[in-house]
Amino acid sequence: MNGDSFSAGEQIVSPAYIRQGREARRGHEQLIRVLLEKGKCPQDAWDESTIELFLHELAVMDSNNFLGNCGVGEREGRVACGMVSRRHYRLIHGIGRSGDISAVQPKAAGSSLLNKLTNSVVLDILRTAGVRTATGCFVVPMATGMSLTLCFLTLRHKRPKAKYILWPRIDQKSCFKSMITAGFEPVVIENVLEGDELRTDLNAVKSRILELGAENILCVHSTTSCFAPRVPDRLEGLAEICAKYDIPHIVNNAYGVQSSKCMHLIQQGARRGRIDAFVQSLDKNFMVPVGGAVVAGFDDSFLEEISKMYPGRASASPSLDVLITLLSLGASGYKNLLTERKASIYHACKELFAYLANELKTLAAKHNERLLDTPQNPISLAMSLKNMNDKGTSAITQLGSMLFTRQVSGARVVPLGTSQTVSGHVFKGFMSHSNDYPCAYLNAASAIGIKKQDIDLFIKRLDKCLRQCRKEKPVEVVASGAPPTTDEEITELTKDLTASLHVEAEDLD
Repeated sequence: MNGDSFSAGEQIVSPAYIRQGREARRGHEQLIRVLLEKGKCPQDAWDESTIELFLHELAVMDSNNFLGNCGVGEREGRVACGMVSRRHYRLIHGIGRSGDISAVQPKAAGSSLLNKLTNSVVLDILRTAGVRTATGCFVVPMATGMSLTLCFLTLRHKRPKAKYILWPRIDQKSCFKSMITAGFEPVVIENVLEGDELRTDLNAVKSRILELGAENILCVHSTTSCFAPRVPDRLEGLAEICAKYDIPHIVNNAYGVQSSKCMHLIQQGARRGRIDAFVQSLDKNFMVPVGGAVVAGFDDSFLEEISKMYPGRASASPSLDVLITLLSLGASGYKNLLTERKASIYHACKELFAYLANELKTLAAKHNERLLDTPQNPISLAMSLKNMNDKGTSAITQLGSMLFTRQVSGARVVPLGTSQTVSGHVFKGFMSHSNDYPCAYLNAASAIGIKKQDIDLFIKRLDKCLRQCRKEKPVEVVASGAPPTTDEEITELTKDLTASLHVEAEDLD
């Protein structure tokens, strides 16, 4: 209500009470005003009533919510179901215009304000997380793989002769398919083994540039966040190479915002060489539903080119989700989540990454295995499965099935010698990021939002599965701890569940 409305209210209810209510509302409005003026994530969390007031204020600025609106076009923000309308806070028009996902919509001042403000708040978080010199970013309603494709398609217009993308190998299908979908030929750079870690082969990158010719290379496509024993790429070295040969550099930072190390690598790479854009997932870093990513960089003109490459308008849902989440956490709340998650293996077990590492190390020793030494990977851990490998691949895949049936999600078992064809390219040793990694292993990660009880329950169930695998004859079922997808896998899993791998009640405590 405005001042006139409050004055009118004083004719109905005691002026003292109305003034008290006016002051209470003014507190909400002050928070909103500061957010709009500064465009930064508020230090302290907002309560739900302030967030909802703000969203309702934005919604009434969109034409579909005008009281006297008369829409005669094909896109007038009409929604048949009231539940759907409420789910989106009546912000129906989406973001962007047909020629630019970042453009302002004349029909939707509120949704456009939401879009601009979300990008500003997310940029503030990216800077706070470690990439201090990032100049801009925008939320795109596609997951990481398609957002990378958008970046590659934008570069096509800047480098029309280029047909290759240099890609230090990481065994994750969407990374590879993002290049294929954009119409380019990935040049796979195999990693080098240093101790237990798989690291970037900078000499091989230089060699392929000289062999193919810099003008024929669209970009280098590097990776920060990854499954151990692979560790983040040597971004500084790659950035220096890209600067030297004038080759663009796109970084897949899928879940790297939660890692100060990954963000530091991006910052240093931009400082010492060339990084054109880095892309990160919304769901993995900000705990929102799948369906959005953030494209960020150090050159506003290039980011504008990427945003204009997106055809048509876009859903506002990812922007709405991440803005609500960051307002509900506040900068201090998000920083606390980052602090809870991180820490080195070699520090005290106060933070959850270190706690998971020490619990896995203890369990590995109990089963005559070891925690692989991957100190350069700040999120993912790997435990060897050498003894199980002596029983054959089926024993390894059986462990993955057992964990899945016991409701352990996210853990991956990686046997030796698995090959897989992705978009016509054969990857030997698929999932291990290497043609011939020395041992089979199991992955687990300490990602943002994980709780101590998650780790304790995982360790308990893994311990029981390892003990059971040593006693029972292995039955090959579902590999890698992933849900069954083929008819054969489902049939084998059904046999598995009805026979020796049933879930006991105590497993589900």
